[in-house]
Amino acid sequence: MIKTALIVAALAFETPAIWARIAMLGVTPGLPVYIGLYVFLALCLGGAAMIRQPVFRWGWAILFAAATILLGSFQTAAADAMSYETFISMLQSAGFIDDALAQYRGPIAWASANALLLLVGIGLKPASRRLPGILAGSAPFLGLALLSTLLFFRGGEGGRGLPSAWVGSAYSVLYGFESITRSVGPRQPVRIARTRPPAYRDIVLIIDESIAARYLDINDPQGVRSGLASPPSGLSVANFGIAASITDCSFGSNMTLRHGGTRAAYNRINATGPSIFAYAKAAGFRTVYVDAQRTGGAFQNGMDDAERGSIDHFIQFDDTPAANRDMAAAGAVIDALANDRREFILVNKMGAHFPIADKFPDTAAPYQPTLPRGLSADVAEMQLPENLYSGAENWRLYRNSYRNTVAWTVGGFFDRLFAHARLRDALIIYTSDHGQKLHERGDSGTTTHCSVVPVAEEGAVPLVAIDASGRWQAAAKRHFDASSHYRIFPTLLAAMGYDPVAVRRSYGEALDSTAPDPATFNGLFNARLGRQPMWVGVRRAALPAPPASDIAAR
Repeated sequence: MIKTALIVAALAFETPAIWARIAMLGVTPGLPVYIGLYVFLALCLGGAAMIRQPVFRWGWAILFAAATILLGSFQTAAADAMSYETFISMLQSAGFIDDALAQYRGPIAWASANALLLLVGIGLKPASRRLPGILAGSAPFLGLALLSTLLFFRGGEGGRGLPSAWVGSAYSVLYGFESITRSVGPRQPVRIARTRPPAYRDIVLIIDESIAARYLDINDPQGVRSGLASPPSGLSVANFGIAASITDCSFGSNMTLRHGGTRAAYNRINATGPSIFAYAKAAGFRTVYVDAQRTGGAFQNGMDDAERGSIDHFIQFDDTPAANRDMAAAGAVIDALANDRREFILVNKMGAHFPIADKFPDTAAPYQPTLPRGLSADVAEMQLPENLYSGAENWRLYRNSYRNTVAWTVGGFFDRLFAHARLRDALIIYTSDHGQKLHERGDSGTTTHCSVVPVAEEGAVPLVAIDASGRWQAAAKRHFDASSHYRIFPTLLAAMGYDPVAVRRSYGEALDSTAPDPATFNGLFNARLGRQPMWVGVRRAALPAPPASDIAAR
């Protein structure tokens, strides 16, 4: 009786999702199918709880509890069901689990309470033999096989409103199956010929983190100081305006920016094509990677040992507080540009990676009021006062903290770079991995990107080209508010001296092309099981402006 009560209580945690699915289906033939599937899966949970052998019973209990925490945390935070695409994105971003724990502690605690009820309810020894042993032992396999098969043939869709324990487990089965069966071939060497000398001595790609394009002064009058609006004499900042990212999650954008995946063939190219570091080395550049996010030599965003082998100088800032890492990154770039070597430098900035309340010093907080400060000594230890979706006021505080963070990590970064770096022989391409949904429209949920159905602002990023020649100004004017990440990789290869015709054939148009760009990002980057990418347009008119009402009058 206690076991049954605990399992029922665990399922009751997800009542809002059940009612949402019922409301979505309405009085249609799909409603009894959904109800029947839900009841069958609930009975299979009960069957797992009746397994007599403790090791198998507790094994299923742990699996179901883990799946419940994973799905429940996301669904509580996002106020929406987790898709298979989002499940994969979360696995790919596992390196930032500490940050997620800090930002979404409330939703994770709620999901953990649900999981604990399920863990104990299934794991406790059954009082009596209510099911034949073979039926009890088969029940979880039957439930998992049925749901996994259903999700497979529906392209990963169909789990909305079903128990998180089953959906998370079935997603894991599908992911394992795909990992075993998907083969795209080995990574290829550099094959494009170089037909001219490099256009610059140094080439720098700066990939910021979570920077919303309209929150910079170069893209909106209400934006914060970026340091890019008034460059020093002799330096040209060509602003391409609001551009489209690769996708709305860090992994996909960074992986594609480093490997040149195109809209038509990003999976194949990302998996088998040479990295930008390999191209740079083949062109005679020393390669430098500056990572302001991770520490201890840890890789991120799909980097592996093979790619690391093409990096001559790998820089992280293990002992630097999170709020100061972008300043340290600027210092690393300044040093590299001063050494008279031909180098390609890729920077992964800390930027506005969540949590954001303590990503700026007390002396750099002009935007008030903000989230409570002083609750974190490092990136993974900030605790929000309450769930953000409890009211618009918390999002107001969040946006002001975000403004301060951006002003410090972007404006402060470029102030330092422009003041001290030797830039006359360098090309710098600056962008962000994705944008931000900061809930200016008053929508529910606590997610800022990687949404199940992303809105335009999640893929709206800044894009500028910086050099001393001014050669990018015409292209920036031509493609203002109408370009994308997909043009960066070809631009870098052309600047390194690779044959522009061959580059265009393999990787598409560069930033200075006269051809128009769709200005779309991929809202379904992990399009699996027969599903196709979902292209989301980025148009200025569709993006909310930074609300001036957020800021208290002084």
